[in-house]
Amino acid sequence: MHMKPIMFSLIVIFFGISLTNCSSDEKNAKIEVWLTDAPGDYDEVNIEIKEVAIHSETEGEESGWKKLEVNSGIYNVLELTNGLDTLLAALEIPAGKISQIRLILGDNNSLKIGDKIHSLKTPSGQQSGIKLQVHQTLTEGITYKILLDFDAARSIVHKGNDTYSLKPVIRTITEAQDGAIKGSVDPAESSPAIFAIIGLDTLGTTYANEEGNFMIRGLESGSYTVTFEPKEGYVPTQKESVPVSKGDVTDLGTITISF
Repeated sequence: MHMKPIMFSLIVIFFGISLTNCSSDEKNAKIEVWLTDAPGDYDEVNIEIKEVAIHSETEGEESGWKKLEVNSGIYNVLELTNGLDTLLAALEIPAGKISQIRLILGDNNSLKIGDKIHSLKTPSGQQSGIKLQVHQTLTEGITYKILLDFDAARSIVHKGNDTYSLKPVIRTITEAQDGAIKGSVDPAESSPAIFAIIGLDTLGTTYANEEGNFMIRGLESGSYTVTFEPKEGYVPTQKESVPVSKGDVTDLGTITISF
């Protein structure tokens, strides 16, 4: 049986963090779906995850179910206890309301007790997916972590005669992971590079677009100096003591770049 090792989880976590300073479409929010587990009295609980989707309540063509690019495979959820978790899927979607997450499992689910492996039968009604309530309003520019807390002890049903079934009990926890800074520059053709700095550390960078708008995403909470380095002929400027809080976007308004 193929297993996802914990080292894979650590690599994915590091990779996810390394992307947080990248600029992106300011009208979007980012969703990350992570899996963790409450301990159970078994040696292994192996769950095959095939698909994850989010239901968006955004008006127009953007509403409805959206599939996430998922790290599909078989996970021993008992390796994901005591603060360990692993990234299942991530997606950028238009900011707005989401209502549900749908988790589709495969048939390769099993339970290990001692040296014995038991197949976990999945009720036929779950073929369309396990739907979980999330009900969250997503703010543009913010990354949200949806944690799927799988309760192994309550999800395994002993049917007798050494047979077991899987009726997943999953709690969802949604948290904003970062903050952002946005604004615009005038004139737009000054095309500045923009840096978010705390002390001597540059924690975020971006460029203003053709309309002069900018957003720096993936920022931890703190007080920033935001510097603007325009193209030749324009005068650099900066804004000091710019506050950033987790889950919020700080709007600097219009920054005038002198010639």
